[in-house]
Amino acid sequence: MSRNRTILRAVASGFGVALAAIALLDVTSARAAAPPVYTGIVKGVAVGGYDPVAFFTDGKPVKGNKDLTTGYDGATWRFASAANRDAFKAAPTKYAPQYGGYCAYAVSKGSTAKGDPQAWTVHDGKLYLNYNKNVRAMWAKDIPGNVKKGDANWPAVLEK
Repeated sequence: MSRNRTILRAVASGFGVALAAIALLDVTSARAAAPPVYTGIVKGVAVGGYDPVAFFTDGKPVKGNKDLTTGYDGATWRFASAANRDAFKAAPTKYAPQYGGYCAYAVSKGSTAKGDPQAWTVHDGKLYLNYNKNVRAMWAKDIPGNVKKGDANWPAVLEK
């Protein structure tokens, strides 16, 4: 924190108190909020490059094609077929994983963690991803309760 104070003093002496206040805001908000869609597995690509519609239509994770994509909520989404891409474009909230593809169990506990497309669940017509299959087993012990907690925590957990 002393380095930040030194920076603020330099700004205050060189540019005035108003600019120092702006710099203070920048220093105190140095940690940016997490993005609304988890894309850490494949940079910039949702669901680790898997087709979100396939979880519903095929009942399993299916790799998407790099040539069949659409943009939604700040991420690129890949699809195994043009039909799946078109279905997603028509109703993205129906197919996109809940909590932006972050681990649903982590969100239910008030934090975020990566979501793994291999550790998935469709419950009440919604797709949920978890950190891994062991975490998915913990999630499965009380899916309705975990969904209720997750819904209450989302999207505020992105700010933590």
